Amino acid sequence: MRIFKLLALAGAIGTGTAAIAADHTLTVSSWAPPTHGINATMWPQLIKMMEDATGGRVTAQIKYRLGPPPAQMDLVQDGAADLSWIFHGYQAGRFTATKLIELPGYEGDAEAASVAYWRVHEAHLGAADEHKGVKLVALMTHGPAQLHSSRKVTSLDQVSGMKLRVPGGVGGDAGAALGATGIQVPAPKVYETLASNAADGVVMPYEARKGFKLTEVAQNVYEIPGGLYRGSFAIILNQETFDGLPEDVRAALDEKVFGEPASRMAGTVWDAIDVAGREVTMATADNSINPASEADVAAWEVIAAQIREDVLAEIEAKGIDARAAHEMVKAEMAKN
Repeated sequence: MRIFKLLALAGAIGTGTAAIAADHTLTVSSWAPPTHGINATMWPQLIKMMEDATGGRVTAQIKYRLGPPPAQMDLVQDGAADLSWIFHGYQAGRFTATKLIELPGYEGDAEAASVAYWRVHEAHLGAADEHKGVKLVALMTHGPAQLHSSRKVTSLDQVSGMKLRVPGGVGGDAGAALGATGIQVPAPKVYETLASNAADGVVMPYEARKGFKLTEVAQNVYEIPGGLYRGSFAIILNQETFDGLPEDVRAALDEKVFGEPASRMAGTVWDAIDVAGREVTMATADNSINPASEADVAAWEVIAAQIREDVLAEIEAKGIDARAAHEMVKAEMAKN
């Protein structure tokens, strides 16, 4: 225990020293628990990437409870925080083009999807200008989302009539298409929503089984190959903060950190925490993973095809060649 405390103290001192030595210490607003993989792994890795790229001139410190998840975009725009991560589906109507990466049917992990996402944003989606007012640092997705519930679900037909916590975006579209009643609450509220029986289940990636303790309140997983959707996230930076950095620092961050490097790193972290969530499920005595039958997989593909058509039409209405962008996502994911 004494060694553990000393190591923890050394880590804290090291972090503090970096912050003191840096010319610019940015404030990160984060909303998941400190133990969540994004906070425990992704942010520290991104901070190290920024420190390495700038020779220690830029660092950052994480702060919690600056605002709820749906408020993060406004927090950064207003300068209450320098950096944050946002889930696009929490703000209906504000983001549409971002739904492209959430579509069911893609093959590949979160790293491949996140890299493809950034490249397709550069080629197509950026024209929608949906992140106007902030500096886009990275785009990322989690792995395939599945259905988690306290009552065992073994058939697609059982989903109809369930009260499901849905995240918005394509996750909400999927729930509606399956006949579920959607309840929208941000991820940190999922545990209490399920524990109070306000919802029968939730659609989320495997990561949530560990990160949000679903093993305790949603003991069963109904698993569809490729999942129901993939969540779309962005890492954003206050534009004035970025513009206020020295020119050579901005250039170093843009060249070595922001964009594809940060997107790839974030996707890799999602893959790792999704694996951890699945492993903790398999190791928990009263938890079960129930694979969808071949008939259900075929039935879901019919539903998923309609979701894709509807979402592509939404994105086309934004003046984007959605079908070309969709094909590019699949091609780019196949490369990784």
